[in-house]
Amino acid sequence: MSTASKTSWTYLPAEIRGLVLEFLLKDGCSLAGFATVSQEWQTIIEKHTFARITLTPFRLADFGSMIHRNQALVRYIWLCLELEEYDCTECDPDNEILGIGFADNLRVITTFTKLFRTLSTWKPSGSLVLDISVHSPSDPLHWFKYLTFEPDAASGVRGPRRSSELSPVAKLNNHGWIGGRRASAPNVFAFQKVFAEILGEKKPFDNDQQEEQWWQKLPVVPAVTAVLLRQQTRRRWKPKTLNYMFAHFPRLEDFHYEPWMEWFDFRQASTDRDLISLSESLTFRQLRKLVLFEIYNPQYLLDFAGCDPLRVSTFEISRAVAKASLKLEHLSASIMVDASYFFQALEPSWTWPNLTWLAMTSRLLGPGACSVGIDAMLIAASAAAMKMPNLQVMELWNGTKGMAILFRYQKAEGGQPAVITRKATWEFVLGPAVIGAWEDVAREHRCSGCVVITELIDGSLIHSHGDAIHHLKLSNPVIRPISLRQIRIEHGILTEVHTLTEGLASFASE
Repeated sequence: MSTASKTSWTYLPAEIRGLVLEFLLKDGCSLAGFATVSQEWQTIIEKHTFARITLTPFRLADFGSMIHRNQALVRYIWLCLELEEYDCTECDPDNEILGIGFADNLRVITTFTKLFRTLSTWKPSGSLVLDISVHSPSDPLHWFKYLTFEPDAASGVRGPRRSSELSPVAKLNNHGWIGGRRASAPNVFAFQKVFAEILGEKKPFDNDQQEEQWWQKLPVVPAVTAVLLRQQTRRRWKPKTLNYMFAHFPRLEDFHYEPWMEWFDFRQASTDRDLISLSESLTFRQLRKLVLFEIYNPQYLLDFAGCDPLRVSTFEISRAVAKASLKLEHLSASIMVDASYFFQALEPSWTWPNLTWLAMTSRLLGPGACSVGIDAMLIAASAAAMKMPNLQVMELWNGTKGMAILFRYQKAEGGQPAVITRKATWEFVLGPAVIGAWEDVAREHRCSGCVVITELIDGSLIHSHGDAIHHLKLSNPVIRPISLRQIRIEHGILTEVHTLTEGLASFASE
């Protein structure tokens, strides 16, 4: 073999070639030029490049033609729906309109029309995640300087950030910020600007019927199998709108929903009614995985007098989610659902033949709560678990500043004892009736009884519900990891644990 051949790419062992390509893929550099090196490089680089796509309204025009040859490689689409920019004359408009403006609504309609028409031509091939974010590039330049916008992370890998570095405008001492710290809270109009309702009060639709008719004209999109609506979208999707949207996804299996709670109790009551309808509609879809996490910021709650500082879940929402869960394999419901109501709502005939993981929050779980009430809920949970033949893990938790608690049941394999974990910032005791009830569950699941593990958490580490989630280390994410990072950093900035610059630098380095 000649010297030249020994220095060629193909002479290298396959393992070495693989390491070189893996390094290039992780380097973060532009890969377009490397795709021309060889057919081997082109195949691997295209598979990596087209697996995750970022779409803006501007890019949608040529999306179909650009992606046509590599359509089958796409597994994730981040629809980054950027609304119009605005200046300081519009960042806290003094009006009573709660929805986004006419031009922005028109942009939403145009974007979804183009997207659905393009994706409707795709043949179903494996999984396709549609991650929808809505924001204005101006949002972090005014009152809410800490906002960041990123694609969802895949297996802990960070994507390119769109707005996580401060612009010169954002660094100015204005809009209630002095020296990188918040000196005053946004007024109600500034909140309404960033938390405005999508396709809300302003035209082009005069009523829900007109909006529904528009959605009905859009084509079905069978390629989409998962939808993510993450907390970085402050603007609100009406539950009715989501119901219309999901009717176009006949293969939808996975829905991850992180809506913000309302800032006025009267609006929360209306939204709750719509959430019940949305949950009921999910009963008729082929969902396998449902993750619900209602987002709130404790500092925002202090800024508003119009909402309850503690989210009060309703029995009706919890029951609707319980009914929607009967065919699921994976359910997590946090804040908007209370586990005590969930178990109270169950009907004797209900069973969960497919469910493997269940996680919920409950306000009953707290250091000052009645132990009788906690025991009653845990016994009710064990009764439900008896009707979940494939259950692997059930986790009931709660967390806020200074407090975190987790009750976990974990099935064991091979006839070993199931494991009950009680983890909290204080010592809480499980009554004999609770342990006995879960030993019955373990035997039903072919385990030899239960072992109980106790873990204590330092309460001084828990500055927010985000910190509670981080330290409880639940077995599966109850919120997207990128969302959890955003929540923790934002809370640190707003409570002056970090300055604005320190907080965003910490976020970028994680």
